[in-house]
Amino acid sequence: MDFIDYYKVLGVPKNASEEEIKKAYRKLARKLHPDLNPNDKQAHQKFQQVNEANEVLSDPEKRKKYDQYGKDWQHAEQFEQQKRQQARQQETGGQAFSSFDEDNFSDFFTSMFGSSGRRSQAKFRGQDFHAELTLSLQDAMETHQQVLHVDGKKIRITIPAGVENGQVIKLKGHGAPGVNGGPAGDLYITFVIPPHPVFKRSGNDLFTNVTIDLYTALLGGDITVETLQGKLKLKVNPETQNGTKIRLKGKGFPVYKKEGEFGNLYITYQVKLPTGLSEKEKALFTELSKLK
Repeated sequence: MDFIDYYKVLGVPKNASEEEIKKAYRKLARKLHPDLNPNDKQAHQKFQQVNEANEVLSDPEKRKKYDQYGKDWQHAEQFEQQKRQQARQQETGGQAFSSFDEDNFSDFFTSMFGSSGRRSQAKFRGQDFHAELTLSLQDAMETHQQVLHVDGKKIRITIPAGVENGQVIKLKGHGAPGVNGGPAGDLYITFVIPPHPVFKRSGNDLFTNVTIDLYTALLGGDITVETLQGKLKLKVNPETQNGTKIRLKGKGFPVYKKEGEFGNLYITYQVKLPTGLSEKEKALFTELSKLK
């Protein structure tokens, strides 16, 4: 397997910080995402390499192994174990393994010495893949299906209602194939849900502001508000103060994997004062102020 310099793939130096690696990965993942380059095979290949690079360099333990062993970093533990066995045999006067050092490290993974001295093929688990999937807040409210493009393959997944920003789910066996019949790796999907212009989410609750005019605030009345579940009629109580908060039970976000359960919707009323008053309106407000 050709060696791939993951630092060059992400465009960062070898002493890059975790934050620099994360920032570089997100920038490249957005640029090379298959949904934005549906017919570009080269972009698909680069997208896969970017995911592989991030999977290794974002994990301190994996990064340490990669820096030491390069493309064979996944099998570092087997290598170290074999070296320890060799050292023990040498100490006890047993037959040592021949020509086994870091220079021929890659050859070790083609065939390993069994305890009987025979050469046997080693089985290794495939590499894990990592991907990001961007959803709108509205999309995250409903259970639905989407198609992901990973390693040149289309994977159809069902996304349960209620997923959160930054939440990670694992699809077992959808990573890279194993070596010599070993099990495939897994696919880890991170959900990215950008901020909504109207509703703010906190857990399973939603928060929003609704503007009402002065007359409705003073005298009360019916209003229609937009929610993520559709339009809703509300009754405003007379003498509602600016900044009054109300709770609409069960009108918030669906609870993840708990069908029929929802959080709450909190509405804060913002009273809008009238402008461009006529002389008659000014006179009426003046008379009202004298009554108070």
